[in-house]
Amino acid sequence: MKSAIMILAFLTLIVGPSYGEELKKLNLDDASLLGTTIRTDTQVKAEGKGSIKITTQWPTTICLGEVAGLKIDNARLVYSAKVKSDLDGSAYLELWAHVGGGQYFSRGMNDPVSGKADWKTIQTPFLFQKGQRPEKVTLNLVINGKGTVWIDDIVLSRQALK
Repeated sequence: MKSAIMILAFLTLIVGPSYGEELKKLNLDDASLLGTTIRTDTQVKAEGKGSIKITTQWPTTICLGEVAGLKIDNARLVYSAKVKSDLDGSAYLELWAHVGGGQYFSRGMNDPVSGKADWKTIQTPFLFQKGQRPEKVTLNLVINGKGTVWIDDIVLSRQALK
């Protein structure tokens, strides 16, 4: 029995772990091969010195940032941005609220940009009841399709609940 275990251990060392049949290998020598590029565009902008230009070959979600330390409860938090597109598909804003150990989202699917569109302000709201305070919020741009989206002038605002 000991010799069988030793032979099995020896064969495991020689053969090594089995990863199965390789189906595809992603080459990361050139970032443009990833299918999505993000860069500052100083020529196309809604305000300031530039916008963020995102070009993608397939649907993707881009995290634009996280904001912590918001002193908000019993209010509506509104995430808005100016967005321009040249897409085969649509794009919208997404907000994730991290509250009490849970994660909850709001998607601006009723206020997207699609196709070829000039600058448009889009938004998504999130309601915080009395006593609900976010530890942080995550701000995303969701692109359903392929093409280019420019985003600029991101604003978080607070609106009182009535």
